[in-house]
Amino acid sequence: EVQLVESGGGLVQPGGSLSLSCAASGFSFDGYAMSWVRQTPGRGLEWVSTVSWSDGSTYYAESMKDRFTISRDNAKSTLYLQMNSLKSEDTAVYYCAADRDWNYNIANSQDYDSWGQGTQVTVSS
Repeated sequence: EVQLVESGGGLVQPGGSLSLSCAASGFSFDGYAMSWVRQTPGRGLEWVSTVSWSDGSTYYAESMKDRFTISRDNAKSTLYLQMNSLKSEDTAVYYCAADRDWNYNIANSQDYDSWGQGTQVTVSS
């Protein structure tokens, strides 16, 4: 059974930092591109970042590329997202998602192979 379990969400003040983790099991983690996607009631699904399975290449949404860092540890089957300089508009539920053939066409869609249950990030003073 495929499982993606996010952790690390919480409440943080504007300008602060937070680190998310996603523990994966039940599939060959190192053969899948791994992504973070967030969702808010007002904006819907918003792609955050992806790290490839093949060479570790990373991709970011424009508004996050200078503040967020995605990484993966294949030995631990774990995905990470380091978020710095957080803003109120970063408030969302953050999901970890896996896809074998990720491309930009699916970035903001639900068409990933597997999803985690999400972790809430709230940026507020």
